[in-house]
Amino acid sequence: MSTTVDLPVSGPAVVPARRTGFWRNLWKVLKRKPSRMVGAAIVAVFVLTGIVGPWLYPDNLPRDSDQILAGPSASHLLGTDFEGTDVLALLITGTRYVLVAAAFAALITVLIGTAFGLYAGYRRGAPDSVLMRITDFVLTIPGFPLLLVLSTVWKFSSALQMGLVLGLTGWGGLARSVRSATLSLRERGFVEAARGLGMPTRHIVTRELLPNIAPYVAMNLLIGVTTFIYSQVGLFYLGVLPFTSNNWGVMIQLAVTNGVTQTGAGLGYLMAPLVSILLLTLGVVLLVDALDEVFNPRLRED
Repeated sequence: MSTTVDLPVSGPAVVPARRTGFWRNLWKVLKRKPSRMVGAAIVAVFVLTGIVGPWLYPDNLPRDSDQILAGPSASHLLGTDFEGTDVLALLITGTRYVLVAAAFAALITVLIGTAFGLYAGYRRGAPDSVLMRITDFVLTIPGFPLLLVLSTVWKFSSALQMGLVLGLTGWGGLARSVRSATLSLRERGFVEAARGLGMPTRHIVTRELLPNIAPYVAMNLLIGVTTFIYSQVGLFYLGVLPFTSNNWGVMIQLAVTNGVTQTGAGLGYLMAPLVSILLLTLGVVLLVDALDEVFNPRLRED
């Protein structure tokens, strides 16, 4: 359940000069290609929907028994589900769970993977061996069977619970990528100079090495969000987790089990979450493309 962006192990290290410079460069890069602006806008809309969306509707969404699996109309822009509930309301209220779980999982992945990779790559020797054996163990953990077992104990009604499990089983790949980059960076002149000045390990790792891999870690964070969205939606779609919270995976699963794919009635109920996943993935990819150019001066077209 993990994915990583390859980290370069050769060439000059890239460190953003100032935070203000970063945001200025990001804005410049986004404006250069309209598609990137579209990607940033898509991500912003989904984030805003996840934050304020559930506040726009009551906890128990109203049902219209006369509008079962109805198509789009003025009163139901995306149609209704098998209970007569508005699909747009279901989509909006289900966004928060999906995004929070994916973002929390990606954050855990980045924190643990970066910490393990940095320390193992810099210290080498026994610490490297121990940390990489732990990483190898995590990489061998079958995430799907683990979630099957945990579903008998946890109901995963909280997005943080889902994110915790996904994150704890998904950081291994990033740890190995960060370690590979750190092994190369530790032989660079600026690291040798820091060691020669007697700087402690904590300073070298956090002030010298971390800024050089931070851009790629940031991109892994964004890509990790989409990966964990696929993971949790897939698990709910397969029905291995209880439906205690509304989210996109539950919508897809219930749409299929209630015959939408066979009859075609209420097609909006099935397509709404699928198109949302597609759009969010597109937005993240376009945003990562912009970040890649910001962090890598060789790609800039100034």
